[in-house]
Amino acid sequence: MQENPQYKNVTLEVFDFLNFRLAELLKAGVRDVIVDPGFGFGKTANHNFRLLHELSWLSQMERPVMVGLSRKATVYKTLGTTAEQALNGTTVMHTIALMNGANILRVHDVKEAMEAVKLYSVYKKAKEQSSTAL
Repeated sequence: MQENPQYKNVTLEVFDFLNFRLAELLKAGVRDVIVDPGFGFGKTANHNFRLLHELSWLSQMERPVMVGLSRKATVYKTLGTTAEQALNGTTVMHTIALMNGANILRVHDVKEAMEAVKLYSVYKKAKEQSSTAL
């Protein structure tokens, strides 16, 4: 799976795959579905960064989007460190994911992830209040 992953457009291909599976689930009567683009599975670091940048595309499925970026190779290899030393990088990636539409974070470090969620939530509220004040 990781040997030589190739995509013409990783985000579009992941979206199409997940959207097709979602349609099958809905047809079968399953309504509670969480969308997970599968960071790290069959994707290079560049694929993962592009998918993270374009994560908001997945919101078109009108389902919660979950990301699993915690201590992934994309984080620690990009930083030239180890998984054990990737907490700061993971927190940055979680924040980017939240800003790009993630609703659920699958994490190893709960306290730090909750801090990122809290800070992002306060930021988002302040941004919304600032937009309505103008």
